Formats: sequence, structure tokens, C-alpha cells
Amino acid sequence: MVNFRDAESADRNQPVAVDIALEQDDALVTATLRSHPLSHWASPPEPISQILDAPATPAVLISPDSQWLVELEQPALTTIVELAEPVIAVAGFRLNPRLSSPARHHTYRRMRLRTIPTGTNRAIALPDDARISYVRWSPDGQNLAFALTKATGLELWVMALADGIPHRLTDPILNATFGTPYRWLSDGALLCKFIPADRGEPPVKPSVPAGPIIQENLGRKTASRTYTNLLQNPYDEHLFEYYITSTLSCVTLDGQYKRLSAPCLIDEATPSPDGKYILLTTLHRPFSYQLPSSYFPQRIQILDAGGHVLYELADLPLADNISTKFDAVAVGPRRTGWRSDRPATLYWVEALDDGDPETDAPYRDALYALEAPFTDAPKVLWRSQYRFRRVRWGRDHVALVWEQWHDTRQIRLWKIDPAQPETTPQLLVERSYDDHYSDPGMPLTVPGQFKRHVLQFTPDGNNLYFSGRGASPAGVYPFLDRLNLMTATTERLWQCQSPYFESVVKLLDDHAQQMITMRQAQTEPPNFFLVTRSTEEAVSLTDYPDRAPQFASIHKEVVRYQRADGVQLSAKLYLPAGYNPALDGALPMLFWIYPEEFKSRDLAGQVTTAAHVFSRPGGTSVLFLLTQGYAVLDNPSLPIIGEGDAEPNDTYVDQLLAGIQAAIEYVVARGVADRNRLAIGGHSYGAFTTANVLAHSNLFRAGIARSGAYNRTLTPFGFQGEQRHFWEAADTYMHLSPFTHVGKITTPLLLIHGADDSNAGTYPLQTERFYEALKGLGATVRQVMLPLEDHGYRSREAIGHVLWEMVQWCDRYLKGA
Repeated sequence: MVNFRDAESADRNQPVAVDIALEQDDALVTATLRSHPLSHWASPPEPISQILDAPATPAVLISPDSQWLVELEQPALTTIVELAEPVIAVAGFRLNPRLSSPARHHTYRRMRLRTIPTGTNRAIALPDDARISYVRWSPDGQNLAFALTKATGLELWVMALADGIPHRLTDPILNATFGTPYRWLSDGALLCKFIPADRGEPPVKPSVPAGPIIQENLGRKTASRTYTNLLQNPYDEHLFEYYITSTLSCVTLDGQYKRLSAPCLIDEATPSPDGKYILLTTLHRPFSYQLPSSYFPQRIQILDAGGHVLYELADLPLADNISTKFDAVAVGPRRTGWRSDRPATLYWVEALDDGDPETDAPYRDALYALEAPFTDAPKVLWRSQYRFRRVRWGRDHVALVWEQWHDTRQIRLWKIDPAQPETTPQLLVERSYDDHYSDPGMPLTVPGQFKRHVLQFTPDGNNLYFSGRGASPAGVYPFLDRLNLMTATTERLWQCQSPYFESVVKLLDDHAQQMITMRQAQTEPPNFFLVTRSTEEAVSLTDYPDRAPQFASIHKEVVRYQRADGVQLSAKLYLPAGYNPALDGALPMLFWIYPEEFKSRDLAGQVTTAAHVFSRPGGTSVLFLLTQGYAVLDNPSLPIIGEGDAEPNDTYVDQLLAGIQAAIEYVVARGVADRNRLAIGGHSYGAFTTANVLAHSNLFRAGIARSGAYNRTLTPFGFQGEQRHFWEAADTYMHLSPFTHVGKITTPLLLIHGADDSNAGTYPLQTERFYEALKGLGATVRQVMLPLEDHGYRSREAIGHVLWEMVQWCDRYLKGA
């Protein structure tokens, strides 16, 4: 007899596990079904729990003038009690109604201040229960602002670095529900979004519906991908307006307020570099029940310092007709902002192809600029042949712009002349963005004349500095280059060497003689260093310890092998501490997977995994299983390649199995893995891939699929890298859906999902229906739904329980094999 009532009525703060097991005894097959709420959250075996509870490495912020380093203490893992705080889901996101903040937003606990030149440090006096967020430097780097969470909301605080004494600027009236709650207006004032003083009580949900919920579409193409937490009725619309509505105010460092706007739905408010103008973006009706707030109608205006409207750039309608193809964008101004190298010049981008990538057009986008007082006609600074991606401002005659096109994977970097836009742009880089070996990195920036970040030039003004990750056939070694703007050639100034993985954080002078780096190695935690290039002297700025010394003797290496068709592959191989192949033999091994799509066989084979990074597990990392005697093959290359006009997903299953088979053959031949004791798992798209491997092969003894999507007909307008809709590629959608092949899955499968998953396409229904199908056809399957958890799991209880489930599942089906 099956009693599902117990599972349904279980405490919503406890995990619910549903298990089906098939036990075979010669000719007798008995099926046992059990469904029950666990009486408590399970805890993983040691030393996993000990590592989970170890203090995390602080977060670090370096001041704009490079004189100060602030350390922010990371909190312990969130408790399920904290996750159970009231949450309201509206318009594609969740908010905390008590705090007027994002639901479950990350906060820090304590703060320390270090002086970089001298190395002295001191603790900052804050309340014992401080919860710090939204930390921002003033433009001159002499003050630090932050929000402190109180019982009823967020207060704004500020601290002068010279004395290190924080003080409160406002009551708990910051409105952080949507967008950034404040920005520095100048060195001595901040631009804040406040809860209206007369907001009153929130809307009351009607006890009786006023009528049906009606939507209609009158012949327009308004396709959209799958979203969650959307508005559903007029009451939701009122809730959205109630919590998002803010007033814009200026607050000086002595606590004086000046209101700049009436209550409105503020998206963002950004001051110009000279502090004289404000770029204000607000939302307004009509809203949508099919799309999140980022698609809602927007009004983009320029205000003066007193809050008066000087210029309206656009009043954009609901963006419900954007194609679901990649590189599709909305019509009208987008990507609006201020030029960081000018006192008050607005810039934005507009599509020249109606935002439709399937439209033939010589140019896709135009970059516009308009200088204060915003009375002249906008100037076109550049037209892109691909879709605009980003801009970095340098000076009047130098800016860098990037364009990119998904279907060809091409990306270009150009130098343009904003002062003389008729000057022919100079092409600096053109490559496939899948080609990591030719990646030039990103330009380094420095605070400019108006204390906003601009490109960092050499003293003669003819060169820029670029730092990059440095992937190559020899490995991954970050670098610092100097790019000549006249010849578009680069000179390598510095590159990290084995056994380190060290990257440039910032340059301290325009000659690039001193720089701050972050250095780590397999046995050395990441720390910051002050490096002098000429002498190669490196002075430690921080000394953070290993939070999981139990992993110090874990064996890690980047291994290389190839697919049967010659495609080069790689993976991270981890072996338990103290493992001796001669004595211990082949181990049970867990593969943790996530595929990628490529347009080129050669580029798919590039090695992009750094061998010298410091690897310590956190959260629900699969690496924790190393402490239980398992080997781990992490992120083995699973390229899904579609060259030319071929679509990668049309041969997804065949290529997936070829990559998996190659990895198995490598670890078995190496002698580190037992072919008869292999498990496979993944999270999100990795879970989908895991289910596909099990549906189309019998290579593994167990599977673990976390927060995945298994029925692609439930995401009919595209998923992951697939931009065709279901009706364009029905056979591919069906073949790729593990749900279609449930009857072929005979490997024991552990399904885990956050019950409040808000990720597009991976709503909990995917796992629930997949489980129902599997058990209906007699599979060996266990479903674990985690109350209150999202796509990634956050609470200490849920994280510990997930790791317990993973260890138990592997012990049952691998160690017992």
C-alpha cells in the first residue's frame, strides 16, 4: 500500500524523499516502493561537515586610489530559517517585503581595513550582528558607503577611510527591491532610492476573484522563452508597483536630504561623471504576464541636479515581440550610460536591423552620443556589422568597441575616434570567441579625470594594457600585454609561471612597473601580492589560510585524451589523498559533466582548464566525494560540434556518447577507475545531459541529476544553445528529451531539485514529471525535493543533505557493486 498523504503533508521545511528500488533474487523480482518525509535533515559524513562549517575566505575590495584594501567577512552558510523569511515573487524576481530588498541577498558580517603601502590593518567597529551589503567606494576613494540590514529595512552608512569610523546616514528606508539602491553622486553626496514616506500598507489580496484572467494575442508574433515568478493577476501588478515604487533623493555626508523625484517605478538612476545630471530609467504600465520586468515599458530621461526633466531619450513600449533567436534585441535605445571620459555625455545603442538577426542588413547597431545640455542632434559614433557587445572609453580620440555574432562565433575589437567619428575605425582583433588561445584579454582601466574608469594608457599615450587568462596548448598562464594602438601589435610584459596561477588585478602606475596580483597554486590559497616587475619582488598583502587542509594532499591534474573521431579532449582528474595505484587499484569514480557547443572541431579541442588553481570544495561540490574514497573526473570535455550550417544539437546524443566513451577508456586504461563502478552526474544542463547518457547507454552503475530539465517540449522556444523553436526542429527536441526515452533508463538515478527553482526552464515540474514517468515504468529512482531552495542550493541544511544523498547513493550502487 502506498501512502502519499504523508509526503504531501510533511513539514515544508524538511526534505521529502521518494524512492523506488528494484531488488532481484534469481528469478524473483520484487519491487518496493517507499515514500516518506525524513524526520530531519541528514548530515554528510566527516570531514565534509567540518569543511562546510569552516570560515570562508574574506571578500576583498581595493580602493580606486590603490591605497586601501577592505576585507569583508563572509557569513556562515545560510540557515533554512533564514530562507523561510517571507518572500514575494513578482515580474520575474523575488523580494523580501520586510526589508524592501532582494530575497535572500548576500550580506557580509565584519569588516577590516588594510593600508596597502604600510600593511597595517584594523577591525572596523560595527554592531555584532552586522549584515553588510552594497559596499561602494566614493569616486576619490576616501570614503566607503554600505548598507546595514536592520529589522525593518536597510540603512545607509558611510565611513571615512582616514579615521575608519562608520556612521549612519539614513534610517532603514533604502529601497533595494529592484536595481541598485544608491550610487555616489559626488565625493560628498549620494543618490538614493528611498521608500516613499507615505507608502502605507501593502495591497490586500482579494478573498474572492473579481473575474477571469484574460490574455490575448491578435496575430502578432510574440514568442518568449520560459520564465518563472511572473505576474499572474491584477493583485500581483499592485504588489509590484507597491514594492518597486521609490523616491529619488540626494543625501550629503552630513545626513542632509533633498528629494529629487515624485514616487515612481525607478529601475536605475545614474549620475553623470561631473555630478550635474542624472540618467533616470523608470518602468510603467502595461505590464506582462508572460515576460519579466526587464521587458516592461521604460521611460529614459535626463534630470538636472535639482530633479527637473531636461531631456527624454525614449519611452519604450512593452518588448514582447523580440525574436527568441540569439542576437535578437529590442527596437529603440538600449545600453544607455554616461561616457566615463567626459563630464556629461550620454551614450546608447540602437538596432539598425529592427533587432532581428534574420534580417539582412549591412549594419546591425549604431552607437550614439549626446553631450550636455542635450539640445543638439545625437551623433553616430560607430556602426557595427555584428551585434554591439561593449564599449570602453579612453579619451576624446580613443575608445574601444566590441561586436559579436552568435551564428559564426565571430568577435571583433575596434578602436574608434569619438571626437571624429568619420575617421575609419581601426580593427584590432578579429577571432572566433571559441578560440581561447587567441583571446587578447581585456583592457585595464584606471580612474580618469572625472574619477570614472577609463582605459589605462602608457605615458606616451600610444599603448594600452591588456590582461588575459592565457590559455594555450602548454596550459593556462595569465599575462599582461602592451597593445600598440598604431600597429595593433602586442608585446608580452609579464606572464605567470608554474607552479602558480597568478593574474593581474590592477596596475599601480602607467609604466606598469608595480601591480597588484592574485596568486594561487595547487597547495597555496589565493592571496593578493604587490609585485614589482623590474625586480620580480612580490610582497604579500594578504595571508589567507587553507580553509580545507584535508584536501592538501589530494592529487589533481589536467588530463588529455581524444574522441574516436580525433577531437582532442581534456578533463580535471582528482584522486583521493594517499591513493596508491599499486596498493589501492582501480577506484569507484564519479564523472561530473556539463557539455558545450562549438562550430569548429579544432577549437573544441583547446585546453582551457588551469592546472595550478587552488581547488577546495564548497557548497554541494562533487569534490567532497574525494574524502569518501571516490575518484572524480570533473568537467570532462563534451563538445557538441556543428560545423558550417550544421546544428550541433542534431547530433547531440552521438557526440555526447563519443565524448563519454573516450573519457571512460582513458581513466580505465590509466588504472585509476573501475569500469564496473562508475557513476555520472551533473547540475542543470549537466543533469539533462546525465539523463541523456543513461537513456542511451549502459556505461554507468549510478546517476545523479540535480535541478535539470528533462522534457524539452516544456521549453519550446529554445534552451541552452538551441535557438530553433520546437516547430522548427521537433525531431531534435524529442530526441534530446530524456523524458521521451524513460523506458530505456535502467541505471539507478538520484533526482534532486530545489522546490523554489526560479531558473528559466528548470522549474521543479521537470523533475516531478520525470520521476513520475520513471517510477511508472519501474525504474530505480529516488527524488529529493528541497523546500525553499532555488536553482542553486544555499541553506546549510539543504547543502549538507544533498551531499549526504550523493554519498549514500554512490555507496549503495558503486561500493556495493
